[in-house]
Amino acid sequence: MAKDAPRVVVVTGLSGSGKSTAIRALEDLGYFCIDNLPVPLLPKLIELAADGGSLKSLAFVIDTRSREFLAQAGKMIDRMRDEGVPMRIMFLEAAEDVLVRRFSETRRRHPVGQMPNADGDASPGSTSVTIREGIRREREYLEELRHRADEVIDTSEHTVHTLKAFVEQHFGGDQKPELQVTVLSFGFKYGLPLECDLVFDLRFLPNPYFVEHLRAESGQNPAVRDYIFSFAQTTRFVSIFQEMADFMLPMYQREGKSYLTIGIGCTGGRHRSVAVSESIAERLATRGWQAQVRHRDIKK
Repeated sequence: MAKDAPRVVVVTGLSGSGKSTAIRALEDLGYFCIDNLPVPLLPKLIELAADGGSLKSLAFVIDTRSREFLAQAGKMIDRMRDEGVPMRIMFLEAAEDVLVRRFSETRRRHPVGQMPNADGDASPGSTSVTIREGIRREREYLEELRHRADEVIDTSEHTVHTLKAFVEQHFGGDQKPELQVTVLSFGFKYGLPLECDLVFDLRFLPNPYFVEHLRAESGQNPAVRDYIFSFAQTTRFVSIFQEMADFMLPMYQREGKSYLTIGIGCTGGRHRSVAVSESIAERLATRGWQAQVRHRDIKK
């Protein structure tokens, strides 16, 4: 299996320590990710990826939600490593008081939610455990995986952003997650698009709707585009926007934002917003950003 085996990262650790943040960061880096994977499926999925050849990076969360399989995990990981599978284990933990606070803030029930009864069975009649008891029992369940971990990360002082940056630095290699920018044109008369992070209003620009031979066309028509960009205020707006984007986009990316939607609106969403959105997307692309344009109301 070693010849074509994909890179594999196993994310494990204590509940509330940041495993969801870590797996999302790996997904942004291009890993194919599965949360809460039953341990017996791990070799099969790696084998399928090796045979298919299209999946080069895999990441799996293995934790106490499937603790009936945890006893198999250590030996299975050892065997795959012996077979040459490039596998790294990232174990996340945090101080007990920090984990208790995080559970209190989210009001989640700890997955080790019940204490086994005298027969070792966590039945409905068994005793419910406190958050602290659940954390301590979870440490015991996961001790074998922690012993095999390549990285043991204490997330007590991490924020979502700093943990994401850590994962990118240690597992991304030269690859950095791209900020996906969508420039969305729309018409204010049809309502604000809720998915937008930023919104700009172009209703201060001269409106081609009032030019008879342009009214039925859209902002994708060269004549409409030329008309809109014949005004100094249009080119000035695009220039100011580009200066702002050069300032803001790298900082959005640095803070871990993966997607940014920029709304460009005019009255009906057919003329000004369409032409300017396409110009903005073109400029962003020339500066190396992954930018796409979408026109919500162009056919209305």
